[in-house]
Amino acid sequence: MAGARIPTTTLPSGATMPTFGLGTWRMGETAAKRADEVKALAHGLSLGITLIDTAEMYGDGEAETVVADAVGTKRDEVFIVSKVLPNNSSKRGTVAACERSLKRLKTDRIDLYLLHWRGSPPLRETIEAFEALKDSGKILDWGVSNFDIGEMEELAGTSGGDGCATNQVLYNLTRRGIEYDLMPWCRGRKMPITAYSPIEQGRMLGHAALRDVAGRHKATPAQVALAWLLRQDGRIVIPKATALAHVEEDMAALDLKLTSDDLATLDRAFPPPKKATSLDML
Repeated sequence: MAGARIPTTTLPSGATMPTFGLGTWRMGETAAKRADEVKALAHGLSLGITLIDTAEMYGDGEAETVVADAVGTKRDEVFIVSKVLPNNSSKRGTVAACERSLKRLKTDRIDLYLLHWRGSPPLRETIEAFEALKDSGKILDWGVSNFDIGEMEELAGTSGGDGCATNQVLYNLTRRGIEYDLMPWCRGRKMPITAYSPIEQGRMLGHAALRDVAGRHKATPAQVALAWLLRQDGRIVIPKATALAHVEEDMAALDLKLTSDDLATLDRAFPPPKKATSLDML
């Protein structure tokens, strides 16, 4: 089966999560594109991809309905991630937002439910809601997104905060700031990091170093950028693709093995951080 070559990582709860999946940011925003978006996700599932990441924010909830249409009867084969908006992240608001997402996704549970970014409601309330949703079986794990090192420390110091399964952040060759402090912090707690916008929405793909490494392997720059992330332990990568060919191109990155020379070339072109920097967000 095609999906057999997609490795998994283990969340702190002991559950396993695929390390490669499909993102849905900006999906559901235009009715004319909906059919292609559904087809792209469904095509990925047919190739063996089993992770789809979405959020109530994307298309004001319409991305979740796109996911539901793509998944169809394959729900038990798919790991679904969704997110609650910060302004909905009070205890009562989180539960209500999750109920709405469940209806749009046409499912009885969300595998991983994230706080999209830090909001004004106390983290204690959000965690209490997450744990209540877990107890009722409506979510199986919870985590956060766009949390910097200070926010992760605040989370860890909050009652129940040790239940966090992942931090989803902007991370790619051009956005390596998390390697200085956030990544080691998460690694020390055996908490995977999910990398969104792994090819910087395509803006990095014309870079000479990426093209050079791609040429060595008869690959594409996008495949090199994805393979650079996928080689790392505990890294989950969720590129977005709305064309069938792009889904196939992205998935082929799983078979690309970068050499030490390749990695050195990329480090020279995209140097790792030498000091702490503010967390990048899109």
